[in-house]
Amino acid sequence: MADWRERKKARTRAALREAAFRLFLDHGYEETTVARIAEAAGVSHMTFFRYFPTKEDVVLRDDYDPMLEELVRSQPAAAPPVQRVRDAVMTAVPAVYETERDTLLLRSRLQLTTPALRARMGENLRGSQTAFERGLSGPGDVDAPLLATRVVAAACTAALTTAITAWVDGGGTAHLPDLMDEAFSALGACGTRDG
Repeated sequence: MADWRERKKARTRAALREAAFRLFLDHGYEETTVARIAEAAGVSHMTFFRYFPTKEDVVLRDDYDPMLEELVRSQPAAAPPVQRVRDAVMTAVPAVYETERDTLLLRSRLQLTTPALRARMGENLRGSQTAFERGLSGPGDVDAPLLATRVVAAACTAALTTAITAWVDGGGTAHLPDLMDEAFSALGACGTRDG
């Protein structure tokens, strides 16, 4: 019974998100109301707020961070930390990109160009950084990551953000996984160049 409830919640969350993105694309973010999103998804506006505290959260919240944390944790512990994050991201991103490219582009564009979303972008980035920190940390350090772990997680988050920004700036014409891979290569090369 609990499993059925979780599947129903997941379907409702997905329906709200799909309706929101369709409306944002057709009418613009600012012009789209919560009531309109709820109506398009076939639920009440009160139901909307059970899933997303604000309209911004439809764009900002995703289910990727827990997945990334587990993928980083599953990488060989002996590998360098940046390589562990890179391998985790490059394991997940191509499949997500293949199935959700248009939604990813719209979501990223909205985050970068809508003032209300841009103001909260740091919160979203912090979620990814925390996922990397937790995935890289040993069992005793998960809740209090070492400084070196935090630095690597922040640098990897910045590399990914730069790749996504370049992708949006180019109108989504480049292949996002390639840009992310290139960003990780640049990050990895930082310590190897002669100053």
